[in-house]
Amino acid sequence: MPAEDLSLLSAAEGARRIGDGLLTSEEWVGACLERIRALEPKVQAWTFLDEKHALAQARAADERRRSGEPVGSLNGVPVGLKDIIDTADMPTENGTVLHKGRTPREDATVVTMLRAAGAVILGKTVTTECAYFSPGKTRNPHNLEHTPGGSSSGSAAAVAAAMTPLALGSQTNGSVIRPASFCGVYGFKPTHGLIPRTGVLQLSRTVDHIGLFARTIDDIALLAEEAAGYDERDPDTRPRARIPFRELSLEEPPVKPMFAFVKTPHWERVDADAKEAFGELVETLGEQVEEVELFPSAVEAWAWHKTIMEVEMAANFEREYRSGRDKLSAQLRALIERGQEVRAVDYQRALRGVAPAAASFDDLFMQRFDAILTPAALGAAPKGLASTGDPVFCTLWSLLGLPALSLPLMQAANGLPLGVQLVGRRNFDARLLRTARWLAASLEA
Repeated sequence: MPAEDLSLLSAAEGARRIGDGLLTSEEWVGACLERIRALEPKVQAWTFLDEKHALAQARAADERRRSGEPVGSLNGVPVGLKDIIDTADMPTENGTVLHKGRTPREDATVVTMLRAAGAVILGKTVTTECAYFSPGKTRNPHNLEHTPGGSSSGSAAAVAAAMTPLALGSQTNGSVIRPASFCGVYGFKPTHGLIPRTGVLQLSRTVDHIGLFARTIDDIALLAEEAAGYDERDPDTRPRARIPFRELSLEEPPVKPMFAFVKTPHWERVDADAKEAFGELVETLGEQVEEVELFPSAVEAWAWHKTIMEVEMAANFEREYRSGRDKLSAQLRALIERGQEVRAVDYQRALRGVAPAAASFDDLFMQRFDAILTPAALGAAPKGLASTGDPVFCTLWSLLGLPALSLPLMQAANGLPLGVQLVGRRNFDARLLRTARWLAASLEA
């Protein structure tokens, strides 16, 4: 009987075995590093990796357990971090030559929380330039000629290739949901402000989110439970009771969930095989799904998002533009220049539109529906590495700050993964995971 490949373990299973003394973190991390050595030359998911440092963290986690110290739920669990998330013991270069060699003085708040839970920070994963559109070196593990998506390219690809069971990314437009769909993993963008962003490269305070990648819903819940929290330095977080993500996501829904199938005004751009796949999904769900048109207040959301994101990115990258504009990609340079030209009245008008649109979705959820069902992307990962794909099916939910999850439930005609996006009510993130689990189980049955 062949030896078990420990790199394939889920985070929840690996953590359980470590807790029961059936596995050491050093063994598990060693298996992940071995897999990285084998696959990284092709996939290129990592921008920084120090094997000795990773193993030293793993041995420290093992020693904590052996000594009888209280340990967190992630003790010894490997986690990859998108290279826009600050780490005091590793470089954080934000995908730009302008920040080459940058080593922060302290960890990002979310990293401090993960370390407190016992996580082993395996290394830093590739991001597109400043978490915008210009691609990094990463390739899709399912087909190396196709994009992994972006901007959290390395995090999605590393989890898909079983280099790490968990990874953190970020989403300002579609940077978690789209790469999760393209790489065939679970990608979770929580409610805006649920996970603190202090120490993470700021693009746009209004729409920046930290996101999570894993290969199971259990693992998303495990990671979310430790990553969610309050930080007084992030004004969009707030004090709240600890959310028992794992417990709530495992509950059986009291009644069968109802889904609102929202095509959005961009449905005609969806690939033919993706349309066919969603048609079959809707048919399978039968009475549990109903097609819903977008509210008039939400139709302008794509234009609002563009205005808000470009203005705030222009302000946040002002120093980079002034001192090194010739080192920035044409895409990022053009965005900054567009943002500089927006009138204050147009920016304020866009900001004012967000709250009423978000409230209209609160009404939708309260009336009838447990989750919105919609594509995660226009289709499977496009061929070629010059672009990371179109985020248009993520824009609305990022703007409104609603929790969203990409589920790897379908395949395109070419065999590449095709994600299903579920969107939930604000601050009902654990309930969204519960609904997602029901959907995945129902389709499997």
